[in-house]
Amino acid sequence: MKSSILTDHTLIINKLETSIKFHNLNFILGFLPKGSYLVGGYIRDIILGRETEKVDIDIVVPFNAIEIGIKIADNIGSKFLILDKKREVVRIILNHIDIDIANQASSTIEGDLCSRDFSFNSIAFLFDKKCLFDPLNGLKDLENSLLRTYSEKNLVSDPLRILRCFRFVSELNFKIDLNLITFIKKNKEKLYLVAKERINYEIHKIVNGKNAIEAVNLVKKFNIFGSDKFYKNSFFLDLKKINYAELNKYEKEKFLPLFFLSQILDELSLEQFKFSKAEIAKTKLLRKWHLLLEKKNIAQLTESDRFALHKELEMFLPSFIFYLPQNLQLDWLQRWRDNDDKLFHPSNLVNGDIIKKSLKIKDGPILGELLQYLSKELAYKRLNNFDEAIYKAKQWIKQNAPKCD
Repeated sequence: MKSSILTDHTLIINKLETSIKFHNLNFILGFLPKGSYLVGGYIRDIILGRETEKVDIDIVVPFNAIEIGIKIADNIGSKFLILDKKREVVRIILNHIDIDIANQASSTIEGDLCSRDFSFNSIAFLFDKKCLFDPLNGLKDLENSLLRTYSEKNLVSDPLRILRCFRFVSELNFKIDLNLITFIKKNKEKLYLVAKERINYEIHKIVNGKNAIEAVNLVKKFNIFGSDKFYKNSFFLDLKKINYAELNKYEKEKFLPLFFLSQILDELSLEQFKFSKAEIAKTKLLRKWHLLLEKKNIAQLTESDRFALHKELEMFLPSFIFYLPQNLQLDWLQRWRDNDDKLFHPSNLVNGDIIKKSLKIKDGPILGELLQYLSKELAYKRLNNFDEAIYKAKQWIKQNAPKCD
């Protein structure tokens, strides 16, 4: 289907016009001056037959982008933002659709398209002539699944485009042109000039893409976030040697992003790039238990150590299994999938309120330690019912409660 649509401009144009009508965007055309055109990811995704939850539409006008944007927003009662007052870039937010309108950056359409990030994002649909304009052979690159840029300057003008390369590898399974690889290696240090929040957004896109394994491998291969020695830390694994097939579809979607994130950034970098406290805390726990298992064979862990491991990693254990010996990974996964396995999913037969009432004790460290003890006893199948829990709790209190003279 992709090859046939790529060779038939009429088919592409029909799909574009059908999509514009479907999203009720025809009303915009009346506000646009002659010489306006559609460009960017919206065209690319329609050609690839790619559906996204959020629709991003980029429109270029010859002049007065802010004035045009205000008129459109006023007429439809939508939210209006000025993204760049100097360059006149505005956004209209309409439900799940973001419509960006910008002034043409060059005196010609071709000049404008040649300044864009990648060739496949430089295909324009001219509203007046109802035709495609593809001066950089972006259609051919789409057919060949190739990431290519017109010049090194396009990358340097916004260094975030370096990360976008890996995002498109992750999302679209595209290859990177050899010249573009050279540009990336030469300019990767310029990424640190980019706002941290923008970097954060692109990294999340990279680790959540369908082809994230290949993209993350390339990020590591080119040492995008570190020196040549950065990934020699024992915490960073050889991603090509891992058997990801042991994870099911749900587990891959939910837990691989955290694993990949921890494989390209250390904790300091996670903080620097404004990742959430939860992501940083989980990465610290992954590192903590990996380092412990580097020093001690897993069979040598005490009951308390093993219980603590499962309690701390319970909610994201599949992100950790690749640090285990190969012969244990599937067994751990299968046990974790069993919600009734009390070691892999620590719980209790009694709650704190019942303990306080039955044993007449108050909130405090003693209650916390007691509940921890009962949960561990349940995990190791030394506790079977409520009565046994209360009995063991009483025995534990006798042995561990502070004695008064």
